[in-house]
Amino acid sequence: MNIIEKLATELKIKATQAEAAVKLLDEGNTVPFIARYRKEVTGSLDDEVLRDLSERLISLRALEERREDVFRLIAEQEKMTPEIEKALNAAETVTEIDDIYRPFRPKRRTRASIAAEQGLDPLADLLLEQQYGLDPLEAAEQFINEEKGVLSVEDALSGARDIIAERVSDTAEFRKWIRDYTIENGLLTSRAKQAEDSVYRLYYDFSEPLSKIPSHRVLAINRGEREGVLSVKIELDEDRILFFLKDRMCKKDPVPSTSEVAAAVEDAYKRLIAPSVQNEVRGIINSKSEEQAIEVFGENLKNLLLQPPVRGKVVMGFDPAYRTGCKIAVINDVGDVLMTTVVYPTPPQNKTLEAKRILTNIIKTFKVDIISIGNGTASKESEIFVADMLKGIERKVSYIVTNEAGASVYSASKLASEEFPDYDVSLRSAVSIARRLQDPLAELVKIDPKAIGVGQYQHDMDPKKLGDSLSGVVESCVSSVGADLNTASVSLLSHIAGINSKTARNIYDYRVSAGRFEKRSDLKKVKGIGEKTFTQCIGFLRVPESREVLDNTAVHPESYGAAKNLLRLTGYTEEEVRNRKVGDLEKRVSELGWVDVATKLKIGEPTLRDIVSELLKPGRDPRDELPKPMLRTDVMDINSLRPGMELMGTVRNVADFGAFVDIGVHQDGLVHISRLSDKFVKRAMDVVSIGDIIKVRVIEVDVEKKRISLEKVR
Repeated sequence: MNIIEKLATELKIKATQAEAAVKLLDEGNTVPFIARYRKEVTGSLDDEVLRDLSERLISLRALEERREDVFRLIAEQEKMTPEIEKALNAAETVTEIDDIYRPFRPKRRTRASIAAEQGLDPLADLLLEQQYGLDPLEAAEQFINEEKGVLSVEDALSGARDIIAERVSDTAEFRKWIRDYTIENGLLTSRAKQAEDSVYRLYYDFSEPLSKIPSHRVLAINRGEREGVLSVKIELDEDRILFFLKDRMCKKDPVPSTSEVAAAVEDAYKRLIAPSVQNEVRGIINSKSEEQAIEVFGENLKNLLLQPPVRGKVVMGFDPAYRTGCKIAVINDVGDVLMTTVVYPTPPQNKTLEAKRILTNIIKTFKVDIISIGNGTASKESEIFVADMLKGIERKVSYIVTNEAGASVYSASKLASEEFPDYDVSLRSAVSIARRLQDPLAELVKIDPKAIGVGQYQHDMDPKKLGDSLSGVVESCVSSVGADLNTASVSLLSHIAGINSKTARNIYDYRVSAGRFEKRSDLKKVKGIGEKTFTQCIGFLRVPESREVLDNTAVHPESYGAAKNLLRLTGYTEEEVRNRKVGDLEKRVSELGWVDVATKLKIGEPTLRDIVSELLKPGRDPRDELPKPMLRTDVMDINSLRPGMELMGTVRNVADFGAFVDIGVHQDGLVHISRLSDKFVKRAMDVVSIGDIIKVRVIEVDVEKKRISLEKVR
């Protein structure tokens, strides 16, 4: 198999692009680096395609390794034939390769191997020939052997049938056809194992074609099965499969021995093939469902991490609670903690007046602009309290309910204890809730992505697959935004392409000892930063205070010469870039001709366009172009909702079946995929993303079950 051609076909790219990308990956380049700084080499493949290519490359190479292993193992047995070699070369999955190897792999003792030891292989061969005039009973008499345990004609025939059944089961062609038929025509069914109501009630008497069932249903059914609530199996037309097998094993004009072969075929399918193939099929369906769920999780995580920061504001983090009180942390416009305290406006203490007095004083003293309220326990009561308090404050202050998923994980972590050694766990959580508003990316990278809560059934997935995928998403997000070398946390730095946690710590330690980085090239002074690492990471790191204006852009140092020559060519200075007075740069390049300018600068046109974009906005943050989060000054309640009401809301999570939207009533409403658009929607995330602010209409409200059904207003 030609891996390059396979990658090109699957990813719908040119073979030259696939070959170039593989070469760059094999040389140790990271996906973000290749996507950003090697566009001319790959034909401008983006990071998503490159990451898919990288993952598929690993899979295809593992497939080739297994193919070579099986070829060697069969050859060592001196049983390799041109037919087997052809079949091995044509196999496209590890399962197909293992099917081919099945007859040759060492087996534990089976009914067939015991029959073979009893000398019944020749009888099996005779029966398979299905000769006219052969009497199976007479033929079997010749194989009676008391010493070997063949005591009767029936013993002999039974053993011969076992041998035939195993041969049928070991035929790769049969297993592949049955597997494909099962996937295309089988039904995944589930039945209740209990009478009580549960969250799995939709699946108490359920069936859906394997070829159509969406991933979230597969994962829900699997969980119900694991918890002992559901019994699950695959149902299909077994007669069609038996017809297929008998059509290939039995003669069209039956003879007496044909019935023996037919019986062996039925036994082969029901006892040997069906259980293993159905397990394989469920494994395939589960794997695809996991991949889809991981893709959804990754897309949601990306959109969450890239939420626009709220800059230049003093924020009060408000971590709600009942008995232990609400924890308060105020941070300034750059995230430094100004003060912390605890107030008790919620039950059972209900010290509302005291809490108002304390917080009003804090808001005035520290000039708080926004209150970020965690959406956990006692959030609704806290929101009502805050909204009421703000009515009596002259200063313009807004609030927002912030998703606090993972805040408790962070606050109890070693990282949090190192960052805030003098604060208890709950106060660290309040700081995190405040900082999530100021810079979601910088704060959320401190938390295990699985704990952030924007996926579906993430706890049911392969931890390594999920971890690898999500770490790649985080790396891409952090690299796309970039990081300030002088202020970035160790957590943020460790997600920059080419930098690991140890190197990130070395960068932090250097910053502590040296005071600050004066310019990008100072990074080479850090222990563990060699030329290779420097090349991979430096384009994603910024030094805003540097005398070199390009140090505060995504222009890679390898292109500094080209960028400066471009300025000279178009009549601009570096100082004008710093002061953002190069507004006509793109126009001047267009007048000179993009291709001609790129040729003069000895760079590709994609790199030229990236340089121009960076010179226009040094220090730009791509997140600033996204819609800002919705701030509130008053509170609503689920009881105030009525069908037909239209509201603005923020998309909080996206699943295969729809989107969850925060409309300010402390309970996210669901916009089912069928209500996201007038047109057919295959995936909800094709229409909406986390952080989108959309207009929705209330369809139905179930106050008792806290369910809100919405539709997107088109």
